[in-house]
Amino acid sequence: MTTNIEYVITPSKPNAHLFSIQCTIREPDPNGQIVWLPAWIPGSYMIRDFAKNIVTVCATSANRQLKVSKLDKQTWQCEACAGPLQIEYTVYAWDLSVRSAHLDTTHAFFNGSSVFLAVKGREDSPVEVQINLPSGNEYQQWRVATTLTRKPGTTLFAAGRFLASNYEELIDHPVEMGTFTDAEFTVAGIPHHIVITGKHNADMSRMAQDVQKICQTHVDMFGGLPEMQRYVFMLTVLDNGYGGLEHRSSTALICSRTDLPTSEMQKPSEKYMTLLGLFSHEYFHTWNIKQIKPEVFIPYQLQQESYTTLLWAFEGITSYYDDLGLIRSGVINENEYFEILGKNITRVLRTGGRFKQSLTESSFEAWTKFYKQDENAPNAIVSYYAKGALFAMCLDLEIRKRSNGTCSLDHVMQHLWREFGQKNIGLRDETIPDVIRSTTSIDLDDFFTQYLSTTIDLPLADLLSYMGVKLKLRPSASLDDAGGTPPKTNDTVKYFNLGAKFIQDNLGARVQFVYDDGCIQNAGISAGDIIVAINNLKANKDNIYTLLQAFNANDTVLCHVFRRDELMAFHITLGNAVEDACYFDIDDQVEKSGLRHAWLKTSTNTIH
Repeated sequence: MTTNIEYVITPSKPNAHLFSIQCTIREPDPNGQIVWLPAWIPGSYMIRDFAKNIVTVCATSANRQLKVSKLDKQTWQCEACAGPLQIEYTVYAWDLSVRSAHLDTTHAFFNGSSVFLAVKGREDSPVEVQINLPSGNEYQQWRVATTLTRKPGTTLFAAGRFLASNYEELIDHPVEMGTFTDAEFTVAGIPHHIVITGKHNADMSRMAQDVQKICQTHVDMFGGLPEMQRYVFMLTVLDNGYGGLEHRSSTALICSRTDLPTSEMQKPSEKYMTLLGLFSHEYFHTWNIKQIKPEVFIPYQLQQESYTTLLWAFEGITSYYDDLGLIRSGVINENEYFEILGKNITRVLRTGGRFKQSLTESSFEAWTKFYKQDENAPNAIVSYYAKGALFAMCLDLEIRKRSNGTCSLDHVMQHLWREFGQKNIGLRDETIPDVIRSTTSIDLDDFFTQYLSTTIDLPLADLLSYMGVKLKLRPSASLDDAGGTPPKTNDTVKYFNLGAKFIQDNLGARVQFVYDDGCIQNAGISAGDIIVAINNLKANKDNIYTLLQAFNANDTVLCHVFRRDELMAFHITLGNAVEDACYFDIDDQVEKSGLRHAWLKTSTNTIH
């Protein structure tokens, strides 16, 4: 591969969180080379203005300093020269997330979209990258994890030279550097690695076995992996954190230390199941968004927003299959799966915004609403992840019901992979309904119109009953009650619909969210208020409902709160708890069990 563009990146000052980058352009634009940095990263639909972290920029050619002019917030133009042109710049990296770059004396992490300037007019040109370790003896044991193509002669996890066929490929392989631990397994003949940064005591063998089963399940459904040399899960462990961002042959993940499995763990904990769901979600994206993608993402327009109404399909369908992949792979059982599903349904039922925003609107408005949520978000928006997953489940069950179990959403995804993903053809709004019609002979246009483009509630109960699963609702003890489990036997606790979610504050219980039509909103209490006393007794996040046990529905209680620095008094009229916590009764009739078994295992029969 002949390269006209070369980068050198060095964690030059870990203690100051600074990367030094050199970009050499052998044949620059004779009119003055323009370079730019993305404003957002694929998979995270928010303008992040990564260019704000560039501290210094200078350019030289033939030992002559060149003028560099800034054209806008993320674009520079260098003075014209014959070449080669060398641009040197520093990037401040102190964002401990999966989206940007982070550097300190313990590790280095970066996404290419945060550190590599694109060369205007040469975005499709091949590039070469030299990745260096920091200088100093204390960094000589650092290793480098990335799925960038290594030049011959470099060994796995070593620093050195790497290749990319174009800029889009260059920024789609994040890099983790440090003294990480790793585990390896193989799926479809391709090496897979779990690389963990941060102090931990995880059972690496257990995690590798579980993740391997999940990966194999998704590979079996799609019939193979996209072309790649290896796959790497880059997991950063924190005291408290959660998130992931997909890439073409790797993913960056963050989790809490307590999410990890230990050698003493007999069955998966709730937190570990959530972590496995994150692994499953990001791996499913290897096909669904990294290969099968909206037409407007081919190619990505990284200097401004790129709107699509299809995020429900790429995040919602993926969110459906991430948990389904857990039970299909055998890492969780049926009861655990339905508890997770019950919690997902509960989450959506509590979102008043589902009556105000459709899934297509939620997708389109991700840039301004979903990724910029405020205290009113539960009342104003619906998640294309959570409700999108439920729509995908309903779509799957509707296809199975109308085809008498001979077709499923699995077949649709296989077709999308084969005819669109592998051929680099983007999806339009009408693509998925058309593919369902062509692959299954089922017309679901009315189903899409009714449940995707409007705010009508999904037919969850009817479709689940077809699988012998009875959806039931019970009152919630509080908004911390996530649902998924049946009511407690001999429960004498009084439940009230306060309609608020609280977080702990030094003064009392801080109101995080106020839900429409709840007691808290009707009383005039607002998000940000701190409840300090109920009926003149000190209140905090943990004892509010205990203090209310002395009262009954329709009673009025006195509530003292601080709003800003002012003490205020409100009277709350207690209302009966809403039945919004979902759980299930499972019908084990033989005929229903057969349908459910077919649903909860991977369909390997491809419809051509």
